[in-house]
Amino acid sequence: MHVQQGDVPVYTVSGANTARPLPDWLARRRKRSLKADPEFQNRIELLQDFSFEEASACVRVSEDNNWIVSTGTYKPQIHVHYLPHLSLSYARHTTSLNIKFSLLSSDASKSLHLQSDRRVELHTLAGLHETIKLPRYGRDLCYDRLATEALIGSVGLGADGYGEVFRFNLEAGRFMQSYRVDVGSDSGSEVGLQGSIWAPAVNSIAIADNTHNLLAFGTSIGSIEFWDPRSRSRIAVLGGQEGEITALDFNDSGLSIATGSSTGVVKLFDMRSPKPLWQKDHGSGFPIKNLTHMTTSSSERKIMSSDKQLIKINEESTGQTWTSIEPIVDLNFTTWVKGTGMILTANEGQAMHAFLIPQLGNAPRWAAHLDSLTEEMASEVTTDNYENYKFLTLPELRSLSMDHLIGKTNLLRPYMHGYFVASKLYEQARLIANPFAFEEERAKRIKEKVEKERSSRIRGNKKVKVNQKLVDKLLKRQEKRATVDVNAGVLGDDRFSRMFEDEEFQIDENSGEFKALNPSTKVDPESSRPTARETTMSDESDEGTDNSSDESDDFEDAPPRKAKGDAVIMRHSALGLKRQAALAKPEAVT
Repeated sequence: MHVQQGDVPVYTVSGANTARPLPDWLARRRKRSLKADPEFQNRIELLQDFSFEEASACVRVSEDNNWIVSTGTYKPQIHVHYLPHLSLSYARHTTSLNIKFSLLSSDASKSLHLQSDRRVELHTLAGLHETIKLPRYGRDLCYDRLATEALIGSVGLGADGYGEVFRFNLEAGRFMQSYRVDVGSDSGSEVGLQGSIWAPAVNSIAIADNTHNLLAFGTSIGSIEFWDPRSRSRIAVLGGQEGEITALDFNDSGLSIATGSSTGVVKLFDMRSPKPLWQKDHGSGFPIKNLTHMTTSSSERKIMSSDKQLIKINEESTGQTWTSIEPIVDLNFTTWVKGTGMILTANEGQAMHAFLIPQLGNAPRWAAHLDSLTEEMASEVTTDNYENYKFLTLPELRSLSMDHLIGKTNLLRPYMHGYFVASKLYEQARLIANPFAFEEERAKRIKEKVEKERSSRIRGNKKVKVNQKLVDKLLKRQEKRATVDVNAGVLGDDRFSRMFEDEEFQIDENSGEFKALNPSTKVDPESSRPTARETTMSDESDEGTDNSSDESDDFEDAPPRKAKGDAVIMRHSALGLKRQAALAKPEAVT
């Protein structure tokens, strides 16, 4: 769903993964197999039935941005989508294939369609309104709103040896005198009523709406003729272009015009000069099919051009490539939803494509939910599809002397604020830049191992309800043995769990038995004041406290036993002292 060319992200919000349609039985089986596919589960269906059975030929958006009209094959049909409902409003079949069409109204109520059988059809909401038969086959269709005339560029030569642009006045309901355009001579070996196979033609028509309303006709001999519809006269001719002129488009001011040729070259001309301001080659060698002047949300001027395989958006002032889109299917027509960042395409394959470029503009109001989705995707940097790549920022690339490879190889893929570099290339560049990388990595791992062992010597911590001092004492002894485990020995034995939870097992530090076994322990002075004899005994036994505790380490896990009389309490053996220290209140132990 996400493709990034340079610093401009492009999101595919609608489109197919395969170019050719599948049989019904195979499509159902494939759909069942895709139930566990995360890409299929996360797919967004932008519009209901935004597709055709075979392929689509042309697509346009109404001026009020509430309707999308598209034509396709097979069988030849027209689809009209109502955008506020995100659904197909109606579909209508025709008897022949559609070449191009134009919307005559601000909505989809009236449309004019150029068909492949030398007919022009006028459609309304009620259906097919009128059919007009053309003298010769048409190549392009344009509507002059001021004169209410349909202009159709045709193939072949008229009786006077000129190419013709037919004028059909929709108000009068009849053909007017045609525009005679110089398209050369027909040099074909077999010339019939419609001309030879390679007959010259008027390939493209453009009109400067809302400005001077001049007409531009692109011919098969590489010339562009400019006509004034008010006087119906030719005012200028721009010739000497390579290949045929296949696409034309005026900018909003009418002061410049973009041209596309059959060799895949896009040029921008100032209307006051015959020299191009800049020219750009698509590089694929296919004819340019569509040209569109665009304006971003930040009022930057762009020009979108498309051929069979590629969509390019260039800066209008310099011609520098801003971003590009390369769908997996062949393109037939490309249109821009004005005032937004969405691009729609009619293409080979069942599903029609829709691309969203946030830097070009926001999503249309009928697809406003896409803005929040793209923001979330832009904030997340995922490398699921780049497991064999290493992400590096531009300063890191420069430190490895790899910045000269930017834009020249697929081994460097731009993403967010850096680049994904192929792992093999990264390892080789790092080895060349730093031959001692292996030794540094070895020293780093040794340091990590030492730090891990050092952190294991930190005293553990365990909080219990009763006998907290005893727990701290046991953990301190474990620390001396360089192993701290809060669940080892007595602390982890379930048989002694009540010793640290039940208050009945609370050690009474003021009892005579406790003082006899722990003469060096300092008791809280508020609870009991030690006598002079006890203080003397405590001072004399300070020196031997550590030895007695060390000697009793081996017996810290022994279970407590019930004391039997004063003779057991006064026993001075190490075993007796240790076992008695583990007792809480001897009379409560069972």
